[in-house]
Amino acid sequence: MTAPSSTGHANRYRIVVDTCADLTPEIAATLDVDILGFPYMLDGVEHTDDIWTSITPAQFYDQIRSGVRASTSAISLGRYLEFFTQCAEEGTPTVYLCFTSALSSSYDFACQAADQVRAEHPDFELYVVDNALPCACGELLALEAVRQRSAGLTAAQLAEWADQAKTCVHGYFTLDSLDSLAAGGRIPPAAAQLSSKLDIKPSLSFDLAGSLTLTGVNRGRKKALKSLIKAFKENYVHDPTLPITIVSADAEKDADWVEAAVRKEDGCSDVTIIRGAVGPTIGAHVGPGMVALIFWGRDRAEKVSLTDRIARKVRS
Repeated sequence: MTAPSSTGHANRYRIVVDTCADLTPEIAATLDVDILGFPYMLDGVEHTDDIWTSITPAQFYDQIRSGVRASTSAISLGRYLEFFTQCAEEGTPTVYLCFTSALSSSYDFACQAADQVRAEHPDFELYVVDNALPCACGELLALEAVRQRSAGLTAAQLAEWADQAKTCVHGYFTLDSLDSLAAGGRIPPAAAQLSSKLDIKPSLSFDLAGSLTLTGVNRGRKKALKSLIKAFKENYVHDPTLPITIVSADAEKDADWVEAAVRKEDGCSDVTIIRGAVGPTIGAHVGPGMVALIFWGRDRAEKVSLTDRIARKVRS
């Protein structure tokens, strides 16, 4: 989506994200972050996610409401090769904070492309980090990565920092309907139909690998939104230098309610809250009505069970 450009700063390096991070092109340009666009299909026609540059959230989600089928695919190996080769020929070290490998094969393609480019350009610094974060959780990681770059971390140090910092990013979501998940084959259609009949609204988060997890079910939308605030109270670590993100899939009134509730919490009246719209890549899977509350909090890695900690030691 963003083409590499040269610079005169000797110690500069690229920070790259993809459109699953829901970082707007305007903010990315201001912060000097590159964005790679995921492809998506809308009613059989392929598009490249450009974060609402060529289509508005209302237009996109209204089409889904009308029954138009939306789907996505991974960023191709060829696209990664093209972009990384451009970066290598420019000579600027590059750190790519890639969408979670638990939900997409893009990370595998990025690693394959990186290996090929490094073989052809052995002196080129290129780091591919699995952010293990869905949706705009990747935006929070990227924003802080920019600050750490400005504070003096090298490209290699930033890649290591991101790999450790990602477990301190929390994201809690609720969906208005399970129809899009059912259409994408992620849950049985019968489950979506039953959920609709009973007015059940799921609460979701994600595990350390970046896979979605069901954290609860709620009867009615208001209880589902309140569950986001409950999770926030239990896990938020107040730091006025770190922003909070609230995104929605064409559900601004509900996002307004969540923001007002967050601002009532101790120390949060003046905290920076970034509002955004869930992009087409994620929106194709969650459908209209999704609301997410994302923030920096307690290290999620410390909450794993004893047996899981042992397994992690064995793997390492």
